[in-house]
Amino acid sequence: MRLRANRTWSQQQLAIKLRVEQKEKQGLLTWERQRLLIHAAKTALAAALCWWIATRFGLHDGYWGAISAIIVLQSNFGSTISASRDRVFGTLIGALFGFSFTLFGALPWNYILAVLAAVIVCGLLGLRSSSRLAGVTITIVMLVQKTGSHWTVALDRVLEVFLGIVVALAISTLVFPDRARLRLRDGLAQEFLVLGALFEGVLQGFRGTPAGNPAELREDALARLRDNNQLLEEARNEPSGGPGWREGLGMLAQFGRSLFDALVALELAVKGSCEDGYAQQLEPAMGRLAVDIQTGFHYVAGCIYGWRFHVPPPGLHLEEDIEKLEARMAEVRHTGFQFSQAEILRAYAVQLHLKQIARLLRASRVETSRAIGEAQKQEAPPSELS
Repeated sequence: MRLRANRTWSQQQLAIKLRVEQKEKQGLLTWERQRLLIHAAKTALAAALCWWIATRFGLHDGYWGAISAIIVLQSNFGSTISASRDRVFGTLIGALFGFSFTLFGALPWNYILAVLAAVIVCGLLGLRSSSRLAGVTITIVMLVQKTGSHWTVALDRVLEVFLGIVVALAISTLVFPDRARLRLRDGLAQEFLVLGALFEGVLQGFRGTPAGNPAELREDALARLRDNNQLLEEARNEPSGGPGWREGLGMLAQFGRSLFDALVALELAVKGSCEDGYAQQLEPAMGRLAVDIQTGFHYVAGCIYGWRFHVPPPGLHLEEDIEKLEARMAEVRHTGFQFSQAEILRAYAVQLHLKQIARLLRASRVETSRAIGEAQKQEAPPSELS
C-alpha cells in the first residue's frame, strides 16, 4: 500500500522552484498534515494489533507489546529499524541481568548492582541508547510482583517486546511506507537550491546591491544540513534502495557541507568589497563565472531530483569560466599599484572561493554519478560541469 500522491511535498516544491510546473493551491490537508495523520493512524493500528495478538495467544502482559510498538514506530522505515535495534538490545541485556542478579543477594542491593552493570555494559558495547531500556526491563523483572519465577517474567518481557517490534516493522513496511532515503533525496535537492540562494545573496553584497537577509539564508541552509544529516543516519539503516544509493547520498551530503563552508568563507571575503575598483576590473569574467555557478546549483539539484547525474549540463562551462577569470586577473595585475593592498587581497580571495565552489559543484555531480554506477554512461568533457 502506498500514498495516493506519488511525489512528496518537498518534491512538489522542488518542481516549482525548478519551474517544472506551476504552484498548486494547497488546501487544509497539506502534505505535512497528511504525514502526521498517517503516522498517527499507523501507530494506533500497530498498538491495537499487538494487544489483539497478545490476547489471542494468552500473553500475560500484552500491553508491553503495544508500548514497544508505539515507541519504535517512527516517521520512516530507517528510524523505525534504529529504534527497534535499540529496544531489542536493551530488552535482552535487561532481561539477562535482571534474571541473573535475582540468583544472589537481596533487594535493593542486587537490583542496584544489576542496573549499574547493565548501564556500564551498554556503554562499553556502544549501545548507550539501549541502556535506559535495559534499566526498565531490569526493574520489571526484579521489582514487579507476579506469580511465577523471575525467569518467566524475563522471558515474557522479551516475547512481548519482540512482538511489538515485529508488528511495528510490518506496519512501517506495508502500510503507507515512508523511506528515509527518499526523503533524504528530496532534502538534498532542496539543500542545493537553498545553497544556491545563499550564494546569490552573498554576491548581492559584493555587487553593491542590498543583500536582503544573508543571515536568514545561512540559518536556513544550516537547518537543512542538520536535517539531512539526521535523515542520512536513518537511511543507512534501510536494507534496500538500489546500487550505490548509500554511497551516492552520503557523498552528496558531504559535498553539501563542503559547499556550505565555502559559501561562509566567500561571505567573509566579500565584506566591505562593494566599492572595490580592483574587483570591478575583473568583469565580465568574474560575473560570468558567478552566473554559471548559480545555474550549476540548480542543475545539480535537478540531477538529485531525477537521480540522474551522467547527463552533462548544456551550455555550462565552469572550467572555461575559471580559465577566463584567471586570464583576466593576469591582464589587470599590472594595474595593482593603483589600488590598496586590501582591495587586491579581497579580489584574490573572492576569485579563489568562486573557483573552489565551482569545482565542488563539478565534483558533486561526477563523483555521485560514479558512486551510483553511471561511470559507464556518457561522460562530459572536462570543461563542463561533469
